[in-house]
Parts: sequence; C-alpha cells; structure tokens
Amino acid sequence: MSFPHSIGRHPTNGVRTGRRFTAVALLFLLPAILPAQEPQKADTSIVFTPSSSRFLTQSLYEPALNSWGLDLMLSTNGFGLGAFYRHQFSDLIAGMISFGISDVKDAGETEYVTYFGQSFVPGKKNRLLLLPLIATFQYRLFKDDIVDNFRPYLSAGAGPTMVFVSPYSRTNTIVLGDGTSFTDVEKIDFFDSLKDGKAHYTIGGYVGGGAYFGKQRASVLGVSMRYYFVPFPSGIEILDGGFVRDFGGFYITLHFGSGY
Repeated sequence: MSFPHSIGRHPTNGVRTGRRFTAVALLFLLPAILPAQEPQKADTSIVFTPSSSRFLTQSLYEPALNSWGLDLMLSTNGFGLGAFYRHQFSDLIAGMISFGISDVKDAGETEYVTYFGQSFVPGKKNRLLLLPLIATFQYRLFKDDIVDNFRPYLSAGAGPTMVFVSPYSRTNTIVLGDGTSFTDVEKIDFFDSLKDGKAHYTIGGYVGGGAYFGKQRASVLGVSMRYYFVPFPSGIEILDGGFVRDFGGFYITLHFGSGY
C-alpha cells in the first residue's frame, strides 16, 4: 500500500533542520569556549638618539689653550714660590714659561737655635736665592690609553738664571779698655742683607715629568718632579771657605691656576 508524497515527510528535511540548530548553538557557545584575549598594550619604551654620531667615541675634554697660575716648590733647600704661563699648541704639545724664587743652602750647613729662639748657622758667610726664568717644552703621554682626568707628561726647559748673594753675618772687632780685643760674629737680618747683595747670572735648566688632574677647563691642578741644573764653574761661597759650583737639585712642585 502506498501513500501520497503530500502527506509524508521527506527524509532530508530532518537533516537540514538539525544542521541549522547545531550552527545556531555554536554561535552562542563560541565566546565561552575560546579564551578571552587581552587588549594589546602600547609600547612605552623611549629610545634616545645622541645628538652627535661620535658621542660614544669622542673625548669630551678639551684643554684650555692658555692658563696661568702659581707654583709651590719643595726641595732639600726648603720652600719656594713661583708663577707660570702655559700655552697648549696641540693635544700632545704645550709650552710654558715659569719664574721661581727659592733658597739655596750648602749641604754642610748645621742650624742651631738659641734659648731666645734665634737661629744661627756657624761658619755661614752668604745667603743665596735662586731665581730661574725657564722656557719649558711639555709632551703629553698615553693620551689615547688613559682617561682625561689624569694627564701625565714629560718636560724639559732652560733659560737665564740669577743667583742673588747677600751677606749672612758680619764680623765686628771689639777693643776693651785695657787694649785687648776680640771678634764678635753678628747675624744680619734677611731684609737688611738684601741691600748689600749682588746678582750673579748663568744658564740653568731642568728635566722632569708630572701630571695634571681633573677635567675642568677653568682650573689647573698638577704636580711635577724636576731636577734642576744650575752650574757656576767659578763657584760661590756659602760657608766660609766652601765654594759651591752647582746649585741645582731635586724639586717637587705643585701647580695651581686657571685656564681660558
């Protein structure tokens, strides 16, 4: 027995209806199944670009072309003072003119102090002051190997040098009433002896080395070690009967100044 198609259900209609239902269900369930994605954060990193392409390789220190200042000198003879003017010709080479004044002593001097606080050197005849005017050549060392706040150098110089000689003591002969006499040695005050002094001239010089410190263009701070050569072939008398023919020696000098 057969039934007409108008009152029966076609087998493919049920399949189509099931597929539609499944698709609609997936649309509602998909947000719950997939993991939530966080919104992407904006990149807040900042990259700095040097204003100069040679910023990392070029030294920022540039020495002042000219500088001047004072020297504090220390030697076996005592203290001394000086002044200098310096010019920078290049990164490696500089020239300097310096003037100083320091005391000169004989190695055989022995100073005594009395109960009244007065000092006296037995047998000393003359005081000597050394006044060198030196033109100096400086050559910087290790420029590309060490940092700029420590700048070592070698130096050598020469120039006219004056040795000023003034009397240290005077001998007075005292005659007593009975006709006997004796001699008395009197020390002459330093400033009083200058008016009776006499200048002697020669050519002197030194060799040495030192270093400057810091990176400030406006200031100069350094230390140097020098050995001076100041020959006097004829000699100058310091102690009675003792003639000194070389007034050089080892000096440690501190430099303080400013640049421009």
